[in-house]
Amino acid sequence: MISCETLKVDENHYHIYDPTLRNTFNFVFHPARSVISMPRIAVVVPAYNEEKAIANVVGEINAIKMPEGFSCMAVVVNDCSRDNTGEIISELNCVALQLPVNLGIGGAVQTGFRYAFENGFDYAVQLDGDGQHPAEEIPNLVREMNSGSFDVMIGSRFIDKTGFQSSWLRRFGINYFTRLNRFLVGVTVHDSTSGFRMINRKVLAVVNEYYPDEYPEPEAVIIYALHKFRIGEMQVQMRERQGGVSSIGAVSSVYYMLKVTLAIFYTFIRFKFSRKWQESRSSQ
Repeated sequence: MISCETLKVDENHYHIYDPTLRNTFNFVFHPARSVISMPRIAVVVPAYNEEKAIANVVGEINAIKMPEGFSCMAVVVNDCSRDNTGEIISELNCVALQLPVNLGIGGAVQTGFRYAFENGFDYAVQLDGDGQHPAEEIPNLVREMNSGSFDVMIGSRFIDKTGFQSSWLRRFGINYFTRLNRFLVGVTVHDSTSGFRMINRKVLAVVNEYYPDEYPEPEAVIIYALHKFRIGEMQVQMRERQGGVSSIGAVSSVYYMLKVTLAIFYTFIRFKFSRKWQESRSSQ
């Protein structure tokens, strides 16, 4: 989660006040060069050291043929990369958000979600910057989401089990989180670690205020379910990463599972009791 009190646009600048650091960070975004009609979809692409893949990712987004009446804009969040990612996206046809410090995947994604919410977008799609997620599937996410009146639509590798399936160790971890989420909130998501998902404006209003940091996808499912959002899932044929290095290696997988498990329980307790308290107050 971004630790800040304000995040607003002043022409081409964002201003973040961090109360923990008692400082204000300024960073500039590069406005897209096209006019967007309604309803609008922000395709949020968190990017850290993705210089090898990010131009192709943005190009694929801009080449999408959207369903009639919909349009999309690529919103790339450079999470203070050490390579040339920032310079590359500043020359692309996208909104380029340049973070002055590294926030991690959760903070980068929430930055994009906040941009989408505060600029009046109707939907946001999260899509990785490494080329694993096929941007051409976004129109299918739109159709599936609207045909079933869902609030969240998740692109899954494991419904039909086609395309890139990841390593056996990661599949074990994903199955574990599927069972854990089902136990806690009664919702089955076959690919709860998938970073390819679409949310509507109701969900944007929630993640604008709070979004998990580090590895947020399994934790976000808990938040969505406790807010009674309708969660759907559709088969998507993923690809192997097109560049860069994964932040989760074989050795760190066990640590990742333990850490995310604790985070899931923390989020469950926090939102479960906070919603009960709010409901009890509203009924008085």
